[in-house]
Amino acid sequence: MNEMSTSSHAAELEASPICANAPVGMLAELTHRCPLQCPYCSNPVELERVNTELSTQAWCRVMKEAGELGILQVHLSGGEPTARKDLEEIVKAAVDAGLYTNLITAGVLLTKERLQRLADIGLDHVQLSIQDVDAENADRIGAYKGGSAKKREVAGWVKELDLALTINAPLHRQNIHNVEKIIDYAVEAGAQRLEIAHIQYYAWALKNRAALMPTEEDFMQTARIAKAAQERLKGILVIDFVVPDYYAKYPKPCMGGWGRGIMNVTPSGRVLPCHAAESLPGLTFDNVADRALRDIWLNGEAFNLYRGTDWMKEPCKSCARKEIDFGGCRCQALALTGDAANTDPACSLSENHANWAKVAREESHKPPPDFIYRRMGAKTP
Repeated sequence: MNEMSTSSHAAELEASPICANAPVGMLAELTHRCPLQCPYCSNPVELERVNTELSTQAWCRVMKEAGELGILQVHLSGGEPTARKDLEEIVKAAVDAGLYTNLITAGVLLTKERLQRLADIGLDHVQLSIQDVDAENADRIGAYKGGSAKKREVAGWVKELDLALTINAPLHRQNIHNVEKIIDYAVEAGAQRLEIAHIQYYAWALKNRAALMPTEEDFMQTARIAKAAQERLKGILVIDFVVPDYYAKYPKPCMGGWGRGIMNVTPSGRVLPCHAAESLPGLTFDNVADRALRDIWLNGEAFNLYRGTDWMKEPCKSCARKEIDFGGCRCQALALTGDAANTDPACSLSENHANWAKVAREESHKPPPDFIYRRMGAKTP
């Protein structure tokens, strides 16, 4: 990919009042390559291939620009970020830029020696994803054999190197019965934080919704278990519990609000307001090869389209919650109502909410179909 020309940096633009603050974080999807094939992956269904990935030099420049913009945290993700041989160089660039660095990894490609190198460079945090605590079920979900034992080993290395550790446990109907054991796993691993994240249904998870949707009864049981554990483990483990949209009364703000606090850079350099934004047709996404990160954040068409509240239709437009949840998820609104400007049907005030919730009830009580695994060119049966 061509490097951004220096002339594109010449026009320094004043911050507009609507987005005077820099984003808090940047999700850097370094690659879509991954040895696992999780059927709920948040990567787009059309995965980017290795020959489209940004160069080492380009990623290092992006980290420098992120620091200059005022971003505080960079989340190094994928795919599997450790599939990149130049990860150390990218981490060093992020550290040199003053960014707090979080490596989001499945762990299965890591060696202790490489993790040591990353720690020596200045890596701050490791977010280790698990598919289940039951090894056989974890292998089936991720379509990867032997991953559970390696993940436990990696968690031990993280603790030994005195790095901060988060365990990320995506939850769905095929591992929900093990939520108590997942909490115990995080405590035993010495994690400071556990994210019990019920699957959000877009990208691969939407393709696999019928195979992943838990019953409302099972969800409510996990909520009770998580709440009790939050109280019991105060001072030991922080537990973040992410509610599935289909059983919520109100939607979550998309990425804290579209274009408000997070930006996402894809493997090929496209800059998105959220990691599913490419599912919205007709949007133009700027690329870091052509435009400075600051300019994209402040003036990019995609960032400004649903930023703030002026774009809203009813019932969001006159809703007292409009600056709390910002209408919910634009990608979910499009996927389930046909119009990205509609109220997210996760909201009980949406005219589509009842039918949407009915889908969840029906699918969750039927036998689950086979997974459509995350892989290049995967087709719906």
